[in-house]
Amino acid sequence: MSADLDKLPSRDLLAFQLFDWLDTGSGEERETLMAMIDATQRVAAEAFLPHYRQGDIEEPRLEADGVHVLPAIHQAMALYAQMGLFGASFPEELGGLGLSCTASLAIHAGFAAANVSTAGYPMLTAANARLIAAFGTPAQVDRFARPQIEGRWFGTMCLSEPQAGSSLGDIRTRAVADGEDELGGRYRLSGNKMWISAGDQNVSENIVHLVLAKIAQQDGGLPEGSKGISLFIVPKILPDGTRNDLAVAGLNHKMGFRGTANCLLNFGEGAGAVGWRVGGEGQGLAQMFMMMNEARISVGMGAAALAYRGYRQSLRYAQERLQGRAVGVRNGAPIPIFNHPDVRRMLLQQKAYAEGALALCLYCARLVDQGGEDAETLLALLTPVAKSWPSEFGLIANDLAIQVHGGYGYTRDFDVEQLWRDNRLNPIHEGTTGIQAIDLLGRKILLSDGRPLALLRDRIGDTAGRAMETAEWAPAAAALLDYWRHVEDVVAGLRALGGAEAYDDATLFLRAFGHGVLAWLWLDQVLHARGHADSAMESGVAFACRFFFESELPQADAWLRIVGQHGDLARTMPDEAFA
Repeated sequence: MSADLDKLPSRDLLAFQLFDWLDTGSGEERETLMAMIDATQRVAAEAFLPHYRQGDIEEPRLEADGVHVLPAIHQAMALYAQMGLFGASFPEELGGLGLSCTASLAIHAGFAAANVSTAGYPMLTAANARLIAAFGTPAQVDRFARPQIEGRWFGTMCLSEPQAGSSLGDIRTRAVADGEDELGGRYRLSGNKMWISAGDQNVSENIVHLVLAKIAQQDGGLPEGSKGISLFIVPKILPDGTRNDLAVAGLNHKMGFRGTANCLLNFGEGAGAVGWRVGGEGQGLAQMFMMMNEARISVGMGAAALAYRGYRQSLRYAQERLQGRAVGVRNGAPIPIFNHPDVRRMLLQQKAYAEGALALCLYCARLVDQGGEDAETLLALLTPVAKSWPSEFGLIANDLAIQVHGGYGYTRDFDVEQLWRDNRLNPIHEGTTGIQAIDLLGRKILLSDGRPLALLRDRIGDTAGRAMETAEWAPAAAALLDYWRHVEDVVAGLRALGGAEAYDDATLFLRAFGHGVLAWLWLDQVLHARGHADSAMESGVAFACRFFFESELPQADAWLRIVGQHGDLARTMPDEAFA
């Protein structure tokens, strides 16, 4: 069992990040939380991890009665529900465990590391139930949210359509008013939804779909753009026990994440799928952003967990694999590849990416728990970073894990090739990296009043000020402040440039911005690790921080210089030149 637990986030690392760094909970609360983390990691190792490879090989299949998934997923979800984990972060009055968002996300990390595909079902379900609990009527909450919190029903989010993708203003799913009942305004929906994770399965008693659609106007047309989008609860099984008018038109066969059924759904092949509107007309996209933002942080944590698992497995492999000899030594027994400088560099790079990504996601969860205007503003700024940075650099970490394994890493004899394939989805779903980049640079920075960035700079300044008081970390603090002055200079230049050209290098800006955030978080962690009772923990944090400042931040500074040139070759390149 120890080898299996070694594939999950280390309890010592989680304890450091949760308690020593983020100061989560009091003494007694910390003991309770660590006991729960220990218990849930055992469940992850015993019920999620064993079918990780099997779920990749035996994909969900579409039969006459719907989608069938691996039986081991049934067993894992039953145990997960028995522990009350579907409702981990929900208040007790809704049937939840009342855990903080930070604690719940730390628990999710263990399940995502063990089997990210199976962990996707409860992740989506919790986000679905939370949206209904926030915006639904009491009757809607009782009917549709509570069964999900109990883990009896599962939930999805139905946004994309085959012709629209991420351009939600172009969706065509239609909703026609069909009277009122005890659950609110009832509608008949017709249309198609694509890329629906967990869109159908044979595990839960029912599936609650949250569907974006446009309410038909009097002339039969649909409103233009995103302002006309409303949100509807569309269950697979209706309250009277009959099957709703929706069908699985097909399954998407994916590179990775294969255990999570991904569906094309048809709504309204007959009289129309029955759905109940959530909130007012035209409020759907704003409401759905709550679920999307929660899912984005969860996606970031999933990417971080996959990166961390790859790191731990490549570390163990490097320590056990004997190959080659030290430089200058011709004879003698082969040595572990762990002793080769290039392998050690790849391991340190993975550590810096994986553990940094875990810290970023937990920090964002801590902002959720803190609440208040400042925390919410800062969370909004960091959410595109929390989704995209772990997804992009966690994937690089998994690539390095394959490289450490050498030729074996390119085979199915080891998990690292599947970890890479699973992680490759994360820069795409829940908003691609390019979409996150435009969100960060546009809505959160250039189109804001400047307050979000000012709040972040205040926290960075506080960390740098404390680091300046130490001889060891004062140079890193100075480098961090210089870097963020460069970020602000680039932002000022982009503001002056204005127009569409300001977004030419938005993705490169996001990458550089994310590196600046991670450098700050590493420095902040290292200050809390000084004098830690676990000397290996203190040393590990210190060396990862040094690596990030010496090897990663200079690269990010170069990226910023490219953004500062305000020129994009791809935009100005003649169309015919691409041929």
